[in-house]
Amino acid sequence: MMRRLLVVACVGVLGGAVPAAAQIDKLPNLITVSGEGEVAIVPDLAMLNGGVTTTGKTAREASEANAKMMSAVMAALTAAGIAPQDVQTSRLSLHPVRDNNRSELRITGFQATNQVTVKLRDTAKIADVIDRLVTAGANDISGIQFVVSSPSKPLDRARESAIADARRKAEVYAHAANVKLGAPVSITEEGGALPGPVLMQRAAKDAATPVSAGEQLQRISVSVSYELVR
Repeated sequence: MMRRLLVVACVGVLGGAVPAAAQIDKLPNLITVSGEGEVAIVPDLAMLNGGVTTTGKTAREASEANAKMMSAVMAALTAAGIAPQDVQTSRLSLHPVRDNNRSELRITGFQATNQVTVKLRDTAKIADVIDRLVTAGANDISGIQFVVSSPSKPLDRARESAIADARRKAEVYAHAANVKLGAPVSITEEGGALPGPVLMQRAAKDAATPVSAGEQLQRISVSVSYELVR
């Protein structure tokens, strides 16, 4: 009786192994490669942060001086042809200035700051706008960022290049392995690398401000799996 049970158990194990082997035979032979594509594009927008920082013995004195100077700055932006919707307040603050050299941290005055973010739709006007701001009294210009307003089309060209690069690599491997390359069975985009902000130094009142938008590289990486045909 024990011998018969042992034989039945072995048959059950072998019978279960046959479908597993059949499934392995049906698995496709794949090769997975990465591809990269990039395209250079000139930014068509610029974002500029600028404003006024003033100090005074009292909060009112610092605030009133700031408001007067900031009105001149806003007028300069209007004179430069900047539309109201392209100017947005990004920082507005009023806080005490303390004497850090004294143990009781005595208040010695107040500092007021008003800063706006300006969208420049014509990058050729950047240098002129900066000089106008400084002439009008802006003393807090913290940075500039060049932007590609519509990156979709440039990125689509980079995607096409990335797929072509992946195909080229896969064909090299397939030829070396003496197999034929089939159709792609999966495509995964691993992300595009978009450029970050370009910072600039504070503008000087006695010199023109040279600014160049240059070019930005838009990059795309993909992972593609191809079927191998024998």
